[in-house]
Amino acid sequence: MKKLLLVSTLALASVTAFAGQPAADAKAHFQAIASGDVALLMRGYADNAQFNWVGGPLDGTYAGAEAIRGVWEKFTKAQGPLKVSVDQVEEAVNPKGASVTANVVFEGKQPIKVRYVLTYRDARIVSETWQIDPKLAVSGY
Repeated sequence: MKKLLLVSTLALASVTAFAGQPAADAKAHFQAIASGDVALLMRGYADNAQFNWVGGPLDGTYAGAEAIRGVWEKFTKAQGPLKVSVDQVEEAVNPKGASVTANVVFEGKQPIKVRYVLTYRDARIVSETWQIDPKLAVSGY
């Protein structure tokens, strides 16, 4: 029983040690998007990441860091610097990775309302979903 309790405590401690970091990484990712700095933005991706952009002119699935870089270059060139508002950030973490969901609004030429889902493994983005959601509600927006 003591051995089981020790193993459970150690497992919980390893999960707790990571709690909060993926949400912070996601917020930094959103800020990097808003800044328009593609080099900064690309630092968060794993080489084999997949990006699902759902809705809007860039709708599609992009596989690999170079394809993702290309879509961000198009986006930042068209939008320029943006203001970002983030709400309802939720994080799920276990020893194998983490998922972060959030409601995000990027403000520039026009507001871009996005339901965001990021999946991290080894502290790098392996999956990203950018879901355009015109009805999205963000506090303070």
